[in-house]
Amino acid sequence: MKNKLLFIYNPMAGKSKIKTWLSSIVECFGRGNYEIVIYATKGKKDAKNIVIDCLKRDDYELVVCSGGDGTLNEVISGIMELEKKPVIGFLPSGTTNDFASNLKLPKSLPKAAKVIMHGEVFPCDIGVINGKYFTYTAAFGLFTDASYETPQIYKNTLGRMAYILEGIKRLPNWKAYHMEIKCEDRVINDNFIYGMVTNSVSVGGFKGIAGKDVLLDDGLFEGIFVKMPQNVIEFQAVINDLLKGNLNSDFIYSFLVKEISLLCEEMVPWSLDGEYGGEYNTVEIKNLHKAITIIRGVD
Repeated sequence: MKNKLLFIYNPMAGKSKIKTWLSSIVECFGRGNYEIVIYATKGKKDAKNIVIDCLKRDDYELVVCSGGDGTLNEVISGIMELEKKPVIGFLPSGTTNDFASNLKLPKSLPKAAKVIMHGEVFPCDIGVINGKYFTYTAAFGLFTDASYETPQIYKNTLGRMAYILEGIKRLPNWKAYHMEIKCEDRVINDNFIYGMVTNSVSVGGFKGIAGKDVLLDDGLFEGIFVKMPQNVIEFQAVINDLLKGNLNSDFIYSFLVKEISLLCEEMVPWSLDGEYGGEYNTVEIKNLHKAITIIRGVD
């Protein structure tokens, strides 16, 4: 008897390249002796709803999704609501595909499909922020809204450059949030233009921004919070330090996070895995240690 594979793909992700390789991918899964059920998403939250509906009605050993980090987030969010959690496979076909860097997945979709059939199954941490799940990053502040406010047509045409251009438009409107941050016995009060809790070697398409020793299954996230610079020169220095992975800056707080709380006097918009995650003045974030199992490439 064949095992069952649920395949969910976002036909609009990236430059819709999944459409070119769809037949090859399905053939690859078929050679893995799977009975394949396929769904294409039609809009926001569709992937999550498909996962919940299908897995409540039937048993699937493997759930594969193709799309960007947002599609993967929806699939994982759906799986987290179920008692029995199948193994997850990811075919990155979005604009930046940050999380794919952690999984050592090739850019070629047919090759990534082979990794899903022959790769390593391993347990992976995910996060929860005020009851919402995130796969690899929860962030606020400068540039974080560029990913979800950039029109899809620009993403498809310009790729990562579309995010950069959208972010540059926001530079004249620096906004700082005065926050109290509590993490274990540490309490910080300061003005921040940017902050993130992340579990990824790549964020926003930039590798190394969270440091060099990121582990996906150690029960810890990397917390990075950037203080408000006083002028453009200081701002440029902070950006350079971040892009180089130099977290020993006077303007950057950097520490490991298992649980963290953030309190602000005003509502703060958050981005979860590059998608809009809501606005909060009080935030509780936790690391869910080895909450899912996912397939990655092997060296």
